[in-house]
Amino acid sequence: MTDMKTRIKRLIHKVAPYAFAPPQGDEGIAKVGHRNYVGGLWDEIGQLQFDFLVSHGLKPQHRLLDIACGSLRLGVKAIPYLEPEHYLGIDKEAGLIQAGLEKELDAKVRDAKKPAFVVSSSFEFEKLPRTADYAIAQSLFTHLPPPLIDLCFQKLRPCLEDDGVFFATFSPSRRKMKNLDQPHDHARFGYTQAEMCEFGERSGFRARYIGNWKHPRGQVMVEYRKKLGPAVG
Repeated sequence: MTDMKTRIKRLIHKVAPYAFAPPQGDEGIAKVGHRNYVGGLWDEIGQLQFDFLVSHGLKPQHRLLDIACGSLRLGVKAIPYLEPEHYLGIDKEAGLIQAGLEKELDAKVRDAKKPAFVVSSSFEFEKLPRTADYAIAQSLFTHLPPPLIDLCFQKLRPCLEDDGVFFATFSPSRRKMKNLDQPHDHARFGYTQAEMCEFGERSGFRARYIGNWKHPRGQVMVEYRKKLGPAVG
């Protein structure tokens, strides 16, 4: 009986992050709302990201790329701070971006600051109107398998300034995990520190593990900077 209970607990722990989660896409957004769909803790995590970036040198004159910008949890903090046309957002869910623009961002700020957005599930950064000085992917790699993480790095490199910096969070694991083969908005994908550094290194970035940045759900941070020299690949 004890062994059976243990197996049940392990199964629940494995599937809990997504088995009982809302549907993905527009149906899920409509069901739980644009704030909860991206994980809730709206003000807390939005402010956390903004404060982190400013503490690491983000100035109004810099161009910021918000990867998986969602419904603008970071954007509502960063867009008013940055100079016009200096906020760049990309997300695969058009409904989230639309909700952020219509329900979260003040219309006067939107018109004055002119943020730019691309809807893409394949990291089409090249469709953005300008390159970035700073980029951040907060709680993106927590939902992606390795091939899509590699694709993100490969596509980002030419769209980040040579002296630019990319920050990414992940859910840490002591051992290499067998994650899902397909992305899932509500599943938890865990990676080791070594894996996260390798993702960047093999696409032409130098990785520096930052670790704890006071994320309420324990996600940790890595910094990536471009290796200068011949193009990778």
